[in-house]
Amino acid sequence: MKIYIGMDDTDSLESAYGTGKVTRWFKDLLPEGCKCSGVVRQQLLVSDEIPYTSHNSAACMIVDAPEEVLANGLIDKLSGLASDHLKLHSANGSDPGLCIASESDTALGDLLEFGRLCTHKVCTQKDALRAANGFFLAGLGGTNDGLIGAAAAVGLTASGWAGRYIEYGDLRGFPLTVTVSELTARRIEVISTDRDARIPGPDDRVMTNGWVRPQLLGHKAVLFVAPEEDGVWATIHTKRNKKKN
Repeated sequence: MKIYIGMDDTDSLESAYGTGKVTRWFKDLLPEGCKCSGVVRQQLLVSDEIPYTSHNSAACMIVDAPEEVLANGLIDKLSGLASDHLKLHSANGSDPGLCIASESDTALGDLLEFGRLCTHKVCTQKDALRAANGFFLAGLGGTNDGLIGAAAAVGLTASGWAGRYIEYGDLRGFPLTVTVSELTARRIEVISTDRDARIPGPDDRVMTNGWVRPQLLGHKAVLFVAPEEDGVWATIHTKRNKKKN
């Protein structure tokens, strides 16, 4: 059973780390029987009407848990642990928010639609609370606006068709060059952006640029690559510098 834990707005202009890192850290606090299967960054609308620190992104952790653990008050336990975690690590002046939902909940559809809405429209706390009816959703400081992004992050991640992984196995352990078979062995699908739709071979090499961040597509981790030469591909995305607004 999958549990989605969305977090948003934990940083400030002066903080040394952002929401993605705070969300990733939470994997070390998961209760027994739970396992982090990834953390996904979600891009929300960038607008002058929305206050944000750098890119207006939120993050969502995907947790795998046995159904018997879920039945024994897991959501309540996670909400307490995650709330304490955010209060401890959120920067002064931030507006942290937290959302937690289970894939088994029949009301998840409203949250999925809300997540999509937040990518192209300015949404309010009331909109988020309405969409998350029945789920855990809370603002944990400041204006509490972080609950908007937290809810959106859960909805988008639960859809399985949005965002990029910032935690997925050993993403930061890949060398500058890796074979396609090594990536697929770690459950990362390698997809070509070549005009002729060529398929990378298992022994082909992928130039990672030191930055492997697959996208979440079809509930799978998908790494897009472009051809460099015969048998050699390169990831199409590279790390960008953090901007302040």
